[in-house]
Amino acid sequence: MSILREMSNIEFNKYLDKSIKTYAEEKVKSGNWKKDDSLSLSQSEYNKLLPDGINTINNYLFSIIDKNNDVIGIIWINKKDSNSCFIYDICINDKFQGKGYGLMAMTEVENFAKSLGAETIGLHVFGHNNKAIKLYEKLGYKATNISMSKQLY
Repeated sequence: MSILREMSNIEFNKYLDKSIKTYAEEKVKSGNWKKDDSLSLSQSEYNKLLPDGINTINNYLFSIIDKNNDVIGIIWINKKDSNSCFIYDICINDKFQGKGYGLMAMTEVENFAKSLGAETIGLHVFGHNNKAIKLYEKLGYKATNISMSKQLY
């Protein structure tokens, strides 16, 4: 049973509104951005990554659905080059976390990446997101770069 389906335009618009805010909040929480600039910086990032919205070439946005075909999350994958993909975003709605949907979605998107010819797949995870880190490690992902910072005040 597939739990991924192509995201509709309506779903994409809802996703974009929410994710721009969430990404800005995560960047502030991680200490990368100041709160005052965070929304405009986040909007700028999304404009660069998805200049044609849901129709941006080499970007694939999926809704994650449960057994009732209700949308319970999203996953966005990008084909970087001929042999690699990158997961830009995965989000499972809070009440569905810890029920195996993240694992199933990641497995399914990895198979999708293989069908695109990818030999590797990467992703970014904020250092404070321990739940996601544990999931990715369970799936065999390894840290390739670690950035660290310390507040000096």
